[in-house]
Amino acid sequence: MSSFSDFPFPEVCPNFLHHSVLLEYLRLYAEHFQLLDYIHLKTTVCSVQKHPDFTATGQWVVYTEKDGQRKSAIFDAIMVCSGLYAERNLPLDSFPGIKKFKGRYLHSWEYKDPRGLEGKRVLVLGVGNSGGDIAAEVSRTAAKVFLSTRSGTWVLSRISNAGWPFDMVFTSRFMNSIQKLLPAGTTKKMRTSIFNRWFNHENYGLIPLESSWTLLIVNDELPSCILCGAVVVKTNVKEFTETSAIFEDGTVEKDIDVVIFATGYTTSFPFLEESLHSACKSNVSLYKKIFPPHLEKQTLAIIGFVAVTGSLMPAVELQARWVTRVFNGSCKLPTMSQMMTEVAKHKEDLHKRFRSIPRHKGKERISFIEYMDEIATCIGVKPSLPLLFLTDPKLGLEVFFGPCTSYQFRLTGPGKWEKARSTILTQWDRALKPLKTRVVDVSPKRTSVSCWVIVFGIPAFLGFIWLVFKYSSPSWLS
Repeated sequence: MSSFSDFPFPEVCPNFLHHSVLLEYLRLYAEHFQLLDYIHLKTTVCSVQKHPDFTATGQWVVYTEKDGQRKSAIFDAIMVCSGLYAERNLPLDSFPGIKKFKGRYLHSWEYKDPRGLEGKRVLVLGVGNSGGDIAAEVSRTAAKVFLSTRSGTWVLSRISNAGWPFDMVFTSRFMNSIQKLLPAGTTKKMRTSIFNRWFNHENYGLIPLESSWTLLIVNDELPSCILCGAVVVKTNVKEFTETSAIFEDGTVEKDIDVVIFATGYTTSFPFLEESLHSACKSNVSLYKKIFPPHLEKQTLAIIGFVAVTGSLMPAVELQARWVTRVFNGSCKLPTMSQMMTEVAKHKEDLHKRFRSIPRHKGKERISFIEYMDEIATCIGVKPSLPLLFLTDPKLGLEVFFGPCTSYQFRLTGPGKWEKARSTILTQWDRALKPLKTRVVDVSPKRTSVSCWVIVFGIPAFLGFIWLVFKYSSPSWLS
């Protein structure tokens, strides 16, 4: 699911990757496409400024530093790729008493492994992916771990039905269509039922307080750690004393040795000139989460400054494919006023959607499939399902019912890849390949789309939708 669209992972790679394996994949990618000749390593970008003739040329002056020497160069276009996780968010002011706390505190960015935390009483603030991972890992050797959450979260396992990777099962156009067709109330009940199938989140103190399904993490160990008492879930911290933490529910945990702030990151592009800071403060101010709409020349793009419900790597690649075509003139953007109007409308919609949710900061995690299709449409590479069903039914069924992998956006249009079809049709086989380390004769094999799905699935699905709309209560439809 994280593969680039024309460079599948080697078959021996596991479905969920150790960071060293992912790094090796990126190195292989760079070598395969001969990118290393163009990358200036160990070079700090100090400043990016508009060229004096920017209005006419759209050029930028980039100031860099390497080995103590400062240089400048003129570029025709800029892609800012530092992403969402550049600047640590350490909200000490939100936790009264933390500065008189006698123990140690650090940000999750500083955490590498649990060494030094053996036998300690550790408090982890925040239950995002980092907070959940750290709490579970530290609990193996710590005396006790407390996991403080303000909003709660859904916890998903990597393993779905019959042992398949969960994202391959749920990140499909079929599932996305169900979510869009069903009433919001029905969809919410379905999600809650699916998320609680593994364990009841309310019983574990993790159920989200906010009305959002995007508050979720992937962690196979955390529920077990809570069940065994190695991790204790707590409410938000009200204040600290020299040795204790006082929580909003009035409880107190004494003799805290270490506090780990898993409180995320803030947006920061300090190298961009001042005129761009406000426009790039949030991705909702950018056209399609990429382009600052107010520039006279669209020669600057912010890449990877978006949170999607699926893997970020394919989304970043698709953004880059579009941006490079905009830069070379193959794709045209709307006028400045049209882009600013769309950005303003999106901001208004976002405000309406989240104003009823307490403490929500307007940050959104957008649908992976819908965003990919939106950008693919701008390039001309979105797959046409009706055409696929007519001309290549086998492929069409896999594209619709199977996982929405990046190869779908290499089937047609600019950058078409001749191996995209075969790569899509064999994606389940590649998921199984690294697991086949002990071959046995009897093995349940998943077919991409069985004949039973073809014969009964689509009619049953359409009938189900009809019944839901016929018998849904008015409150669901509101």
